[in-house]
Formats: sequence, C-alpha cells, structure tokens
Amino acid sequence: MYLTMNRFKVVPAQAAAFEDMWTSRDSHLKEVPGFRSFALMKGPEREDHVLYASHTVWEDEASFVAWTKSEAFRKAHGGAKTSAGMYLGPPELEIFEAVQVLE
Repeated sequence: MYLTMNRFKVVPAQAAAFEDMWTSRDSHLKEVPGFRSFALMKGPEREDHVLYASHTVWEDEASFVAWTKSEAFRKAHGGAKTSAGMYLGPPELEIFEAVQVLE
C-alpha cells in the first residue's frame, strides 16, 4: 500500500467553498490503475485556518507515479488555479509506504 496525503490550510471564510470544490469535481481516480481509495478529511479549526487533508491510497508507488503523468491527473487538476486566495500557503505533500496493514 502507498498513501499520499496533501495538507491544506484553508482560510476559514473559504472552508465551505473548498469543500464544495472537492465534493463537486470529478477526480477521474476510479479509472486509474492501482487506485484504491480517496478521502478528504477536515481537521482542527484555528483562528487563521481550517486544516484539511486529502488521502489517496494506491496499490504501489508505480501506480501513483503513473497517475501523476496521466491525462486523468491533468483533468482532475485543471481548475486548481481557481482556488487562489483560498489557502494560507501551498498544499504540503506527504507520502507513506505501508509497513504493516491490518484489515
């Protein structure tokens, strides 16, 4: 298992727009080989931001890398520039490879 996570610090007044942007878009992930699951998580609210994290689980690193070079990736990220003013800074990408998985 290979997990990628982006953390977003969203301006509080933009939190509803951020959630709508994610829940209404077509991520094109279900058509990508090696994709397992996706979740958008809402974290703690601070005075200057609301923390969100997107988690995407992949079969392996090769599947994730192939997605980042695919047409599905370009389609999913085509409107990214429309979110200007929504964040305190750029998303922070974190990547994890499974050591142990219990199901």
